[in-house]
Amino acid sequence: MTTVELVEHARPTPWTLDTAIGQALATSKIVDAAPDPYTPGVWLLRAGSKVGAVTVTAPGADPVGVRITPKVPIARLLFLLGYATDPKGWRNDTVDVQEHVDLLPALAHAFERQVERALRQGLIQGYRTIEDTALVVRGRIREADQIRRRFGAAIPVELRYDEFTADTPENRILRAAVERLLRLPGVPPLVRRRLLHHKARLADVSPLVRGVPLPAWRATRLNARYHQALHLAQAVLRDSSVEHRAGDLRISGFLFDMNRLFEDFVTVALREALTSQHPGGRTVLQARHHLDEANTIRIRPDLVLYGPSDRPHAVVDAKYKAEKPDGFPEADLYQMLAYCTALGLGEGHLVYAKGNAPHAVHQVRGGDIVLHQHALDLDQPPTALLAEVSDLADAVCAAAGSSL
Repeated sequence: MTTVELVEHARPTPWTLDTAIGQALATSKIVDAAPDPYTPGVWLLRAGSKVGAVTVTAPGADPVGVRITPKVPIARLLFLLGYATDPKGWRNDTVDVQEHVDLLPALAHAFERQVERALRQGLIQGYRTIEDTALVVRGRIREADQIRRRFGAAIPVELRYDEFTADTPENRILRAAVERLLRLPGVPPLVRRRLLHHKARLADVSPLVRGVPLPAWRATRLNARYHQALHLAQAVLRDSSVEHRAGDLRISGFLFDMNRLFEDFVTVALREALTSQHPGGRTVLQARHHLDEANTIRIRPDLVLYGPSDRPHAVVDAKYKAEKPDGFPEADLYQMLAYCTALGLGEGHLVYAKGNAPHAVHQVRGGDIVLHQHALDLDQPPTALLAEVSDLADAVCAAAGSSL
């Protein structure tokens, strides 16, 4: 199998690929793919913000593996993921992923360790309401159904009862994530054996139906030991998984979108910092507002800080990489200007990953609006990174004024 090695947001590199493989990559938007105009059979590939690994297979062509390496270390990427999903618990986690240089093996290792901790004391159980038809009365009779379906017959009986079972939403999510990882190439053999062991422990749990939304679960004291495993399981099962089949062409693998991951981390970490340092304010993620008086143009800033009177005091938008589409080289600044105008704010804050945008302050001509561009250095230990977010929270509140 041919392996294509790419680096996130690096320059395009030429690769000799079968036409069907190249077209599949171009259509899937996993990477930017275009045929070389000067060399037949050669494709120019460039990775964007998606990192991870996929395998593409097509009839009559050797399978091609595409491996996209993130710019940040794998351990740091998993920290961003973990903190964004559970800011209270991930920082003290002891999963060691330093031995892994690829994303999928590191994530599979981290998830397997968390599942082991979750199931160490056995499967959690809970009550589930079941509607059934039986010859013996158990629980409550569904009288309306009994009359409508049985026309007054005594048996069988339409029943509803509560069953204490391990077939809970939490266990179903864990089983689905375990099975998803087992289908992916690239999981280390030792981790795969451990995942098979966990699959056997979850054998009595109902499998999830593909295409159906994940079952809802609520974090409580009773399922506290499951929290970390469930957060990682949701990351495995949601937008990060790639499994597509068109005819005899198949793409499978595992990808993370660094844009979304960075946005989730910044907004959650900033919300935590603002809540602890400035309890007088209230932060809302993806706050819904409108740009026009007729309320027809919707805007959704990543984070809005409200004061005690519930009036907006600050707005923040996280951008992993500065957007510069043709003709609109400063689109992020224009977007933030619209946010400030609609919310009636004099200052707005754009947060980038360091290296993707400069740290700068812009005074808008002909108005009183100031646009701040901040840069977070992701290539530092978690404690230092969170301290930098804390400083950013202070800057946001200082710009918002003393009313907080």
